[in-house]
Amino acid sequence: MNRDLAAMRRNYAKDPLSEKKAGDCPFQLFNHWLADAMESETLDPNAMTLATVDNQGQPKARTLLLKGFSKEKGWIFYSNYESDKGRELAENPLCSLLFWWENLERQVRIEGRVQKLPEKDSDAYYTSRPRDSQIGAWVSEQSQIIPSRDVLEERLAVLEEQYAGIDTLPRPPHWGGYQLLPTSVEFWQGQPSRLHDRLRFRLEKDQWVKERLAP
Repeated sequence: MNRDLAAMRRNYAKDPLSEKKAGDCPFQLFNHWLADAMESETLDPNAMTLATVDNQGQPKARTLLLKGFSKEKGWIFYSNYESDKGRELAENPLCSLLFWWENLERQVRIEGRVQKLPEKDSDAYYTSRPRDSQIGAWVSEQSQIIPSRDVLEERLAVLEEQYAGIDTLPRPPHWGGYQLLPTSVEFWQGQPSRLHDRLRFRLEKDQWVKERLAP
């Protein structure tokens, strides 16, 4: 099996990423690449890996969904503040995001610092979610050990009865949004012979510096 894994490889052959094509702002290029991913057959083009570090120095990574981005607010996502990632971000707000769009042979790696979104922004997004997603945020004490799935089903039944006839639930105080304000954004485009294109935008004195990295 290990020999089979060692032999697995593919030749990347998409168009190269030039400095001119990348432009001068990482948000513009990310917007173009995300649009391309949405138009392709990529499953969940807004899926991303969030990497954090716990108080023992142990890196942690998990997949979640991007829910917005802008030059002013950075990359936005939502979660349970009391989950593992919520506690890790509270202790160490430095983290990274990774997007992988297989069909396009592209990867984006973002590093920076997170902070909580204003409550009004979290309220607005929460109320826009489907009702079952709203109630799910109340049901799950994310990352906590539970004896069985029955615990979730029982809590769901109690909350369904409690909020019967109510279309929009109040946002749980332990649930809300984060914004990642970037200091570095790297764009990777697969190329032949493993000589991939890597262009990094690095924030320096409020200005983006564009650099090419060796693959």
